[in-house]
Amino acid sequence: MNINQERIAKLQQEMKKEGMDLYLVPTSDFHQSEYVGDYFKARAWLSGFTGSAGTLIVTKEEACLWADGRYFIQAAKQLEGTGVTLMKMGEEGVPTVEEYIEEKLPEHGCLGCDGRTIHVAEGKEFQEILKKKSGSLKCQNDLVGSIWEDRPEMSKEAVYLLDTKYAGKSREEKIAEVRAAMKKSGANVHLISSMDDIVWLLNIRGNDIVCNPVVMSYVMMNMETVNFYVQEEAVPKEVKEALEKAGVVLCPYFQVYEDVKELKETDKIMVEDVCTNFTLYENIPQHTEVIFEKNPAAVLKGNKNPVEQENIRIAHIKDAKAMCRFIYWLKKNVGTSEITEYSAAQKSEAFRREDEDCLDLSFETICAYGPNAAMCHYAPTKDECAKVEPKGFFLIDSGGQYWQGTTDITRTIAVGELTQEQKEHFTLVLQGHIRLAMAKFQYGCSGANLDAIVRGPLWERGLDFNHGTGHGVGYLLNVHEGPQNINWRLNNKGRRGNTVPLEEGMLTSNEPGLYLEGKYGIRTENLMLCKKAEKNSYGQFMKFETVTWVPYEREAILPEMLTKAELDWLNAYHKQVYDKIGPLLGEEERTWLLEATAEIKGK
Repeated sequence: MNINQERIAKLQQEMKKEGMDLYLVPTSDFHQSEYVGDYFKARAWLSGFTGSAGTLIVTKEEACLWADGRYFIQAAKQLEGTGVTLMKMGEEGVPTVEEYIEEKLPEHGCLGCDGRTIHVAEGKEFQEILKKKSGSLKCQNDLVGSIWEDRPEMSKEAVYLLDTKYAGKSREEKIAEVRAAMKKSGANVHLISSMDDIVWLLNIRGNDIVCNPVVMSYVMMNMETVNFYVQEEAVPKEVKEALEKAGVVLCPYFQVYEDVKELKETDKIMVEDVCTNFTLYENIPQHTEVIFEKNPAAVLKGNKNPVEQENIRIAHIKDAKAMCRFIYWLKKNVGTSEITEYSAAQKSEAFRREDEDCLDLSFETICAYGPNAAMCHYAPTKDECAKVEPKGFFLIDSGGQYWQGTTDITRTIAVGELTQEQKEHFTLVLQGHIRLAMAKFQYGCSGANLDAIVRGPLWERGLDFNHGTGHGVGYLLNVHEGPQNINWRLNNKGRRGNTVPLEEGMLTSNEPGLYLEGKYGIRTENLMLCKKAEKNSYGQFMKFETVTWVPYEREAILPEMLTKAELDWLNAYHKQVYDKIGPLLGEEERTWLLEATAEIKGK
């Protein structure tokens, strides 16, 4: 029996004591964050699967883990020998988490979980399933915590201020905007659990999740006061004074669970059901009206203001300089000195951190050579990484957190000779990427409407990629941010794609890919700002402004596969890359960039 089997067996013993038939362990903290701190990595600790998304269910007889398409290969490798069965989400014949619970739960059975790690909508859905079986939901018990003896402490990193020269608006202005939205919705109280919305609202940042500059906290506000529930030892004096000046009252972190119990019958509280944990919601008195709406801060945060947009452009120039230097270094040294995926990741980070405005990475760097690149979110470690050989493809997906914004870029680099198949596949991915960058569309279109534009070249060959084409990106915040994305697929609730319209100021990634298990992976990613184009009798048209400035791999491009318009866009892009980044590089690097961005002739 390995360590993961032992841990699951201990959990099953605790389940038996509590009378639970199933126990749910999601990938979540008390704020429904995508990425979580070490204290909250219960699913990884139990199962051995370390991906950023996944759900573990343990029954009396078995354990199953649900992972999405980004992680099929990685999860299969990490779950080997653990006794945990991989459930490939979205694959034919694979039940959803909800279907599995309904199938496995006996009559009058009990489903257990830590209610702070599931959101309101999930809790309600589980309750509906349990009704069918006359079952019960027991969500006051953190069973994993009872067996995890050396569990890390909750993070309480120091909070710092974000100046308005970066934020574009004061915290007072943002609070007023949120209150206006509350009033419009008929709410007099608003509970915010999502940490990225909170730090945006208060113009602060922190470091409580690796690479995500957020603060473990809640906010409950009305038309007069803003209560900020935070681990007070994490708030320096100057931050406390600045917040108090804006009418923000500091309260102990866990006090929010008691304060919501004090809401009056006349109160109407606004809550976002997918961001608020179920336990917190259950503490709201039954006589208090709950208004379920998207956090106003999330919508305001997603549409970057003019100051943020200009800063974002600056951040991407800084980031492009670092990336161009990295690509030159890689091409110059591969085959002449030993380079591993891990050492390459370290080098790319070092180039970024040379800029005084770079505060951190925006996520763990993905450096993948050869077959490892077929795992979308593969990240090397010092002890487990491949040596980069002078042949084939090397993929790097990385980003930085700058005072001027958050970056995210992927490039697939030729480190040696390529096959014809590799070039064809690279060009198909690039073609879809260019088509989205060139797209013009009517206002009201969502990412789901645009996704087919990107996938068209691959679909025509019977190919596809098993992840979204694009995600929103924060401002010195989470690299994955809503409310928009670019993805046509059914979500896990059976709803088709994301229907949020693409608005002016939204920062979104453009990242098609192609992954051949055991061979190689290709992905090409830039970030784009959504902008208004012309307005005429047909309506308001929209377009994208690409803000990433790093060359594509010329050696991998087959120009005969591109249309004239696509080739013209590519050459114009490369010219701008050299004009913007060339003057920032040393002589040898600049010479390389001139060659890397040279005009590509059509055939």
